[in-house]
Amino acid sequence: MTQARPDRRTALGLMAGAAASGLAGCGRRDDGITRLSFWAMGNEATNVPQILPEFERLNPGIKVDVQALPWTAAHQKLLTAYAGDSLPDLSQVGNTWVSEMAAIGAISPLPSVAGDLLTDQFPAVLETNRIDGRPVATPWYVDTRLLFYRSDLLEQAGHGAVPQTWVGWKEAMHAVKRRAGADKFAVLLPLNEFEQLLTFGLQGEEPLLKDEDTRGNFSSASFVAALAFYKSLFDEGLAPVASAAQISNVWTEFERGWFSFYFSGPWTIGEFKNRLKPETRWMTSGVPGPTGPGASAPGGSSLVVYRSSPRQEAAWKLVRFLSDPAVQARFNVITGDLPARESAWATPSVADDPYIAAFKGQLSRAKAVPKVPEWERIVTEMQIVAERMVRGEYTPEAAGAEIDRRADRLLEKRRWMMERGRA
Repeated sequence: MTQARPDRRTALGLMAGAAASGLAGCGRRDDGITRLSFWAMGNEATNVPQILPEFERLNPGIKVDVQALPWTAAHQKLLTAYAGDSLPDLSQVGNTWVSEMAAIGAISPLPSVAGDLLTDQFPAVLETNRIDGRPVATPWYVDTRLLFYRSDLLEQAGHGAVPQTWVGWKEAMHAVKRRAGADKFAVLLPLNEFEQLLTFGLQGEEPLLKDEDTRGNFSSASFVAALAFYKSLFDEGLAPVASAAQISNVWTEFERGWFSFYFSGPWTIGEFKNRLKPETRWMTSGVPGPTGPGASAPGGSSLVVYRSSPRQEAAWKLVRFLSDPAVQARFNVITGDLPARESAWATPSVADDPYIAAFKGQLSRAKAVPKVPEWERIVTEMQIVAERMVRGEYTPEAAGAEIDRRADRLLEKRRWMMERGRA
């Protein structure tokens, strides 16, 4: 069902707690140059200026002003800028933010002339950028989580590769722990992170939300099985009952063998290459599933053009440039970001890196997460309940029911809007 764009008063209701901000888009100047304001985050904000001179050479009437935002503040600042009519022309957004920005009517759908930007993409990543069947954002770079593991320690424990079923993987983890000793573990699953449990939960056939994404479905048999598997890794001493804040740093503990398996994304490749000693042997592997290679959530960032921009044509030209496979391949060399366009993976810088190879297979098995604005709050509640389950407060069945209760509370407004729309 296509919902009407909410008015600003309604949209502000979705953004309770937004604080005033002085951020603003670039103003007009009378020199005949179109100046695009482009907000980007983190590593991308630092490095995208390296590739923009080529865009400006190809488009001599356009200049791009990049404003860097920290990831920790970017989501709130974008919402605050929307409330204050001060959004940029375009920006980078996390894939899980797309549905929220679309729900408040902030972003422009892709124009028909940009339809070719949707080809040559990973299906699950592309799906995260569709709202009501219509594309509203363009994938810029992709990531997903899979396993980083100590290949030398796994071999010493009698396994040449990571088994691709939960039963086989757990047997390998027990073998690694027996060899490592009682004071060490097999896998790191920080209790203050939701991504690992979400990955396990995506292996099931049943969706994470039901009734048109208006209610939780965490009591389903498949998600309860994921909760039980997750809990068993702590109960059997394979994972430490610890949060990320209790780990000195990942690379040091990984190097000394305090754990041998670690869920992470492509950014860790560069970290491990730079920080681990050369003699430390490690590799990447796809995620095991209940009966074979498993799924994961598609991640990364997308590019959106805002409805409020009076420079739509120029903004879409920049999106097209940043989406070009050759440009994305070059950006991979600069940043380590995995290209969103599949054809860019054939370039030597991507194809010849053995640590990247597993990511392509994992992305081909990725599953889009529910596209509701409340999703990030739902997975936060999931993580809180899961930690209490690990510490003995809930059984997997009770934890599933409690996550449903919390999700249903967060989705109450969505149910009301859906019912109103049907009426």
